[in-house]
This record gives sequence, C-alpha cells and structure tokens, in this order.
Amino acid sequence: MIRDHLRRLTSLRRAVLGMGAASLLVLAVAAPAMATPKGDFAVFAQCPLKNPAVNLCVYVKSSGGLFTIGTKTVPVNKPITLQGGSILNEETGAETFVAAANGETLSKTPLTVPGGLLGIKAPTWWPKFLQEWFNKQINEGFTGVTATTELVGNPGISRTNLLFQEGVALSLPTRIHLNNAILGSSCYLGSKAHPVTLNLTTGTTAPPPPNVPITGAVGELEFKDEFQLVIIKGNKVVDNAYSAPGTEGCGGLFSFFINPIVEEAFGVPAAAGHNTAILEGELQNATAEAVKNSEK
Repeated sequence: MIRDHLRRLTSLRRAVLGMGAASLLVLAVAAPAMATPKGDFAVFAQCPLKNPAVNLCVYVKSSGGLFTIGTKTVPVNKPITLQGGSILNEETGAETFVAAANGETLSKTPLTVPGGLLGIKAPTWWPKFLQEWFNKQINEGFTGVTATTELVGNPGISRTNLLFQEGVALSLPTRIHLNNAILGSSCYLGSKAHPVTLNLTTGTTAPPPPNVPITGAVGELEFKDEFQLVIIKGNKVVDNAYSAPGTEGCGGLFSFFINPIVEEAFGVPAAAGHNTAILEGELQNATAEAVKNSEK
C-alpha cells in the first residue's frame, strides 16, 4: 500500500513538472519581442520613451573637431555620440535633457593624446611614413595616453539657440579620464565637484584673451517622415571660454608625486581663454510619438 502511494506521488510530481514546462514554453512563445525603433528612427533605440514627459528624441554624432586643454590638443578622430531624450516646453521653448535609457548618454570614446606624456612628436620635415611610425611608437608605447570625456552631470540643450546661433546650444559638464600604465585607472582632469563645463554654441564665442572669438555653424537641415524627423548635417558647435581644473587621482597611491607631473605636461590648471572645444558632426532629433510608432 505504501508502495502504491509513492507511485501516485511520483506520477503527480511528473504531471506538475510537465505542466510547468509546458506553461513556460507557452509563455516563451507568447512573449513579444523587445520593441525597437525601425527605419529612419533606428538611431533612437536608447531614447527614454518610458518617461511619458519625453516628447523629443536626440542623437548626436561628432566625428571631427578637437579639444585643447592647456598645452595639449587632442583631435576628435573617432565618433563621439550623445543620445537621450528631451522634454520640450512648447510654451516657453525651454528644454530638459533626459539621459539615455541604457545610461550610456555620452559614449566613452578614448582619444589618443598626441605625443603622450612626454609631448614628443616627429618633426614635420621628416618623410610622412617616418613621422607616422615615430608618432605611433610614442602614442601607443609606455608613454602613450588616451583621453576620454565623461559626463558628471545632466547635459543642457536648446534647439532654439542652436538654430538661431545665439547662446548655449549644448552644455556638457564633464571630466576627462586620462589613461596610461603609469597614471593608473583613476586619473582625471576635472571632477564632479570641479567639472570641465563646455558651453557649446553654433554662434560666436566671446572668450578672454589670449583666445579670440570663433564661430560655429548650424549646418544643413533635412526634414523626413512628414517633418517628424530632422537631420542636421555639417553641424559645428564651439566653446573657447571655459576653464580647466587640475588633475586628481593620477598614479594611485603616488598621486601626490604624479599629479604635479601630469599637470605640468598638460599645462593645467588652465584659466578661461586657454582652452578650446570644437565638435563637428551630425544631429538628429525626432518626435517621441514617431519613434514609438516605428516600433509597431
């Protein structure tokens, strides 16, 4: 009798497990695939559409330009992307930037610092192939340094200022991560408390000397998908009126010794009028409604 009871329990257990497996299979088949924007709106995959207040999606790719911090100039020769959303007040025109859905609002793109820590570059009168070989040894060797711009606060954005070429079109509170075998993994120029704040404009800057005014460009506007998508090509935003603080955390436990060396190599702290940022590329923005509709 006990043996019969055990058989029944075993049969019941198998039946329950079978139902569970079948239920999971049904759920897996029934579950819809993750919705993502399609077609012209595919670049807005990280627009924070779950926030009901977001009415615009933003995607910016800068593939040219430069950063000058103190005595170092770093060319933008790899794409840097900014993505997220915007809450536009239609009455005032004011905008509030909303971070990307995956948290990767500003891409962490490492840019090579020419000359590395030593600041050595091949003479321009050398043959080009020899210049390239020599610079590669310096830039990728033991003294090579990369600079990665990281956000330390919420960006500011104004499409009105961008289009009318006045005021700040894009504000980026940042710090610059300097990476090198000697510097360690926690070497930064600027910090959350003392950011490098870029107030970029398509208009004309008014920097203190020795810098002189420079001018950005709106670029060429293209309207697509019944004016729900705007693409601006040849856009250029500039700022040469910001200051750059000193470094922090360079060399880890030996930061008290390494920080001053890095600051001397980069010429920081650098007061306003000694630094320049130029970002050239393409800006896309679309209505949140159009991006949602493209997912269907």
